[in-house]
Amino acid sequence: MILADFQACTGIDIAEAIALLELNNWDLVAAINGVIPQENGILQSSSFASAASQANLYGPLNQSEAAEAAAAAAVGPTPNPPSTSSSSSPPSSSASGSAFCPILQSSRHIVERQPRMLNFRVEYRQRTTEVVVEEASTVGEIKHILVTELGVPVSKMQLKGWKSGDVPDSTVLRSLHLPKNNSLYVLTPDIAPTASTSQNSALPDSLNQNYLLVISHRETQKEYSLNFPGTRTIQEVKRNVSDLTNIPVRHQQWEGWPASASDDSMTLANSGITYPCHHLSVCRRSSHPIVTLRFPYEEYVHMISDSEGDDFEDASEFGVDDSEMFGMGSSTSRKSPLMPENSENEGDALLHFTAEFSTRYGEVHPMFFIGSLEAASQEAFYGKARERKLLAIYLHNDESVLSNVFCSQMMCADSIVAYLSQNFITWAWDVTKEANKARLLTMCTRHFGSVVAQTIRTYKTDQFPLLLIVMGKRTSNEVLNVIQGNTTVDELMMRLMGAQEIFTAQQQEDIKDEDEREAREMVKREQDEAYRLSLEADRKKREAQEKEEAEQVRQEQMRKEQEDEKEAIRLSLEQALPPEPTQEKGEPISKLRIRTPSGEFLERRFLGSCKLQVLFDFVASKGYPFEEFKLLTTFPRKNITQLDPGSTLLDAKLFPQETLFLEARE
Repeated sequence: MILADFQACTGIDIAEAIALLELNNWDLVAAINGVIPQENGILQSSSFASAASQANLYGPLNQSEAAEAAAAAAVGPTPNPPSTSSSSSPPSSSASGSAFCPILQSSRHIVERQPRMLNFRVEYRQRTTEVVVEEASTVGEIKHILVTELGVPVSKMQLKGWKSGDVPDSTVLRSLHLPKNNSLYVLTPDIAPTASTSQNSALPDSLNQNYLLVISHRETQKEYSLNFPGTRTIQEVKRNVSDLTNIPVRHQQWEGWPASASDDSMTLANSGITYPCHHLSVCRRSSHPIVTLRFPYEEYVHMISDSEGDDFEDASEFGVDDSEMFGMGSSTSRKSPLMPENSENEGDALLHFTAEFSTRYGEVHPMFFIGSLEAASQEAFYGKARERKLLAIYLHNDESVLSNVFCSQMMCADSIVAYLSQNFITWAWDVTKEANKARLLTMCTRHFGSVVAQTIRTYKTDQFPLLLIVMGKRTSNEVLNVIQGNTTVDELMMRLMGAQEIFTAQQQEDIKDEDEREAREMVKREQDEAYRLSLEADRKKREAQEKEEAEQVRQEQMRKEQEDEKEAIRLSLEQALPPEPTQEKGEPISKLRIRTPSGEFLERRFLGSCKLQVLFDFVASKGYPFEEFKLLTTFPRKNITQLDPGSTLLDAKLFPQETLFLEARE
């Protein structure tokens, strides 16, 4: 359908049309913008829908005619449609143009409600950073956010992982037509990795090692030498090579991987490649299996064949036969099942489902919850009221002819992917195998009751796939809607929005009840906290008072002990002093007069041959110890305590009499 509409609007031959759509990841609006540039740079959805409808009704247009039709539709309805040689009898399949017109309009209406936010999971070496920006932001704004998070200058930063290859910093994200959740990675070839980049020094040696992969691109005869840590997975290596070679991961054909590297989720350290250098080669697969998903009905092929001659006569050039191309016949025997039979646990089954779904229908698809149905219900229903979501259960059946159409055109539509990611927890299961179907019925009976399980049993194979919308309630969970595979994107979006409106009304009541309950609990917590703080303050006050009293007692005891010690020293010095000499002895006697800091005077006679130490002991015995006071002469001013205590008073020239004064040491 996408190929038919693209050719109808552009008039490009089928081989070039497929190449252009592959380059734009089968994004119809992006491909048209690339072929028919508009004055404002981007072809509006409503204008393109009108141009596509005219193209399907009146035959293929050339580039200028398609641009004129789109511009006319943007201004207003044209009274008379453009006349062409084939306008006399519209093709019987003209409904294909109008079939996707509501899709684009629905997406446009949703975006107009509020700015669309995009989530980016950015990996840099061993670090992962989450960035959330508006769709109107540019690539350069993401880089400036990463400068703060990663500490890498913009000039040395290469942001990789875009589906359209390298993009300039001035590119507006809206023009890339991205899903809500995206994965990117940063390369800094000019910055050598340091030991600090390893976040887990406890990893095994093989995970801490760096592997040099020498990858040969066989088609261009180029060789790339890429250095990766052992923690990098094979899938991440293939994504890096996709940016270098412009070969999508699903179209890469490799040689050189060891037999042990059977799973792309394996790390390089566990894959069995040669350390420190391993040689690989890559080229583009000759077949294009994604084309097989774009033609659900045979009449579209007849329409293309009639308008383009025999360009599509031989489908074998794409490596597929007719029955595989149109989703008819025994296609289930030609491809791996979405879910293996009798998986050990539901998480492993969902991992396999997601990987196979991406391989079949591309990377743009709803984010499937990895885990059990019970875990998905817990995530959707039992968090805080503001964080609760609806649960969307997607049930796939490969034996239904509607499966490929529903997955490729409905589940992978950008508007559906964005709406499900924002408002739903999406859980999936494959009921192709009877064992898996029985397991699903058991889970549904346990979590939602026997009525839901019986409802699923009543649907026939050709009515699949099914999308069950489940809302959590206080007493029991309720299935709001069951959407069958025979629907359109517009109808699917309307039913999803209807379920969301019902859920929002219930959620507001739950939020109100939860806020009131939290307010009551908050008041109680505040009262309990105030009481606890009061008790704590009283306890601290009592402890501080007791500590202060104990400190006073200790200080008093220490002071008393020091006074007792000083008194004991004073008494011992006083007793050790020689007796005061008299004049009758006939020896030279020095009479000293000592002024204390309080203004009192101490007087005593000493023999001239007496040592200065005796003078110091005398002063200390009066309560002025040598360590705390110094003894000075009046004129000239001289510090006696600095002299040799063994010298005599005569040597110190303190004879026959002298007046000294005591001064406290600093």
